[in-house]
Amino acid sequence: MTGSDATPSFRLAYVPGVMPDKWVRIWNERQPDVPLTLTQVPPGEAAGRLLGGDADAGLVRTPVDREVFSAIPLYTEQTVVVVPKDHLVTAVDEVAPEDLADDIVLHPLDDVLGWESLPGRPALERPATTADAVELVAAGIGVLVVPLSLARLHHRKDLTHRPLRDAPESSVALAWPEDAKTDRIEDFIGIVRGRTVNSTRGRQQPPARGESANADRGGARRKPTPGKSAAGKPAGAKRTGKSGHGAPKNDRRGKPRRRS
Repeated sequence: MTGSDATPSFRLAYVPGVMPDKWVRIWNERQPDVPLTLTQVPPGEAAGRLLGGDADAGLVRTPVDREVFSAIPLYTEQTVVVVPKDHLVTAVDEVAPEDLADDIVLHPLDDVLGWESLPGRPALERPATTADAVELVAAGIGVLVVPLSLARLHHRKDLTHRPLRDAPESSVALAWPEDAKTDRIEDFIGIVRGRTVNSTRGRQQPPARGESANADRGGARRKPTPGKSAAGKPAGAKRTGKSGHGAPKNDRRGKPRRRS
């Protein structure tokens, strides 16, 4: 149910690679009295943090358990292969899985792509994290396939990346516990969906300072001044032509009479 938050701030968790800066900036402009607290969490811990009450909502990687979470898909990332700058695949603009047949393709334990069949040759051991896998790529031990944002997050001068076609993709969603939706979550939904502050689809904003309480409750319309219409014109006034004179009367045949 939508209701008031029990905490004085909006707590947002996000997984590595997600860049919430723009949304945070808009939040701070619209909600200056409600601080937004950011916490980065490993992908595998995001669900537990949300269910445990450590965050009100999270920018997480899909899939999410839709039996316990509500989620709004935001975007899908391009998949790339991270290689040393002198690797053969740097000669092409896009890589196919078969191009990696002779390479050791590292598969970290925190992988977010959900491979059914990894291309290339498997490593003897799986690196613990994506950061560890990037270090192994730099050491010439193998290559790594990740979403583009993670390649940028772990950028090194001696490494580069190329798009990999026919590979799994990773999507990012805004998620929160199914039974824990609040007004602040609704406000943040409006921001990530690009709604304006006055959008009728978002939560109604409080009246601007100086507006009367009657206006907020849809109070009675202002009564017109005696002798004037509600539009402020004298009662019974007729529309005039360009010259400002009243329109000429018509004779019985419908033709305008000539003025004498």
